[in-house]
Amino acid sequence: MIFTDRIQSNIQIALDTVRANRLRSALTVLGVVIGVATVMTMAAIVQGIQGQIIRTIQIAGPSTFYVLKVNSNTPVNPDRLPKWIRVRPDLSPAEAERIKQLPEVAYAAIWGQANGRLSYKAERTQNEAIVGADDRYQEIQGGELIDGRWFTPSELGSGASVAVVDENAARKLFGRESALDKTIRLGGRPVRIIGLYAQPGNIFSPPGQDIGAIVPYELLDHQFTLDKTNAVYIPVKPKPGVTTADAQEAVTIALREMRRLHPADKNNFDLITQDQILDTFNKITGVFFLVMIVLSSVGLLVGGIGVMAIMMVSVTSRTREIGIRKALGATRREILFQFLIESATLTGLGGILGILIGLTFGRLATLAMNIDAAVPLGLTIVAVMVSVSIGIIFGMLPAQRAAKLDPIDALRYE
Repeated sequence: MIFTDRIQSNIQIALDTVRANRLRSALTVLGVVIGVATVMTMAAIVQGIQGQIIRTIQIAGPSTFYVLKVNSNTPVNPDRLPKWIRVRPDLSPAEAERIKQLPEVAYAAIWGQANGRLSYKAERTQNEAIVGADDRYQEIQGGELIDGRWFTPSELGSGASVAVVDENAARKLFGRESALDKTIRLGGRPVRIIGLYAQPGNIFSPPGQDIGAIVPYELLDHQFTLDKTNAVYIPVKPKPGVTTADAQEAVTIALREMRRLHPADKNNFDLITQDQILDTFNKITGVFFLVMIVLSSVGLLVGGIGVMAIMMVSVTSRTREIGIRKALGATRREILFQFLIESATLTGLGGILGILIGLTFGRLATLAMNIDAAVPLGLTIVAVMVSVSIGIIFGMLPAQRAAKLDPIDALRYE
């Protein structure tokens, strides 16, 4: 109980010191605030995006995988492809149809993506994704068809100029007016709206690159500039009871046969699973997050040095006070403890302020990106502990200096 009272008393002294020197205290912990705020902001964003990807994977099914021309962590320049990519054939609708007929496969189709604006009279959207798919797009990506219909087999086969438009894009173009059967321009091409689609709240899409419309793949292929290296793929969903590995093996054999590859030839296509997508994302964000931690560590180091400098000044300005406490019986340990608690309180307050700022900016960023993000509680606790530790580590030297002061010399200090 005595120890607890001592801690409370020292914390109160520290808070009184902070109140008496607000500006000095604020400048002292500025580095700590910046460092912690940066980490918390990045943690909120990364955790939110990761959660969105995981939920999107759950919609498509954890066994769903994708056939790609080339699997690259970053899109390659289609105008300057290396030779090993140039020699690879583009994915074709015939290959998607062959995969679809495999006994291990429940669904396969060729999909693609281009970019363009949706416009109607004087209204138009920002540059948005235009997805070429089929009538089972909703089954793979989730969401809801809130009005109208999906494509008919004849529309898919002929590449008819029809589109299922995202409800937000339709609202931008038409307001409360019905969008069905209206003709809009999609990337400059006229299409008729046959349905309105609501994306699931947990679908992941890059910020500023929302899905504006879904059209038949044949329309996208024939009327849009399509990057067939980076933006064409075949989603494959195995039948219930068939493992991803078995389905991938069947797809690999079928594609090798269609492309007449010899046993010694390497695959001229890539397969990527949902786990690989998540792993790739984790690697990218892991490096990004590591850079943020390094930069934040610099801020914490600066903050720690500031704490040490200010505590040195505090010890000097309170030399007479230390002498009086020692004359009244305070031990070296008690003086040391007082100044350590004071510096830890200072950086702890900076850490809490940094957490609040970081979570606020993180929330604003995730709202702007239209993703849900929970508060990273584990990292919040770690951030507070690190902040307090910074105060203890960098406050040790000033505290030791205060503890070693001779009471007689301290009382004589002016």
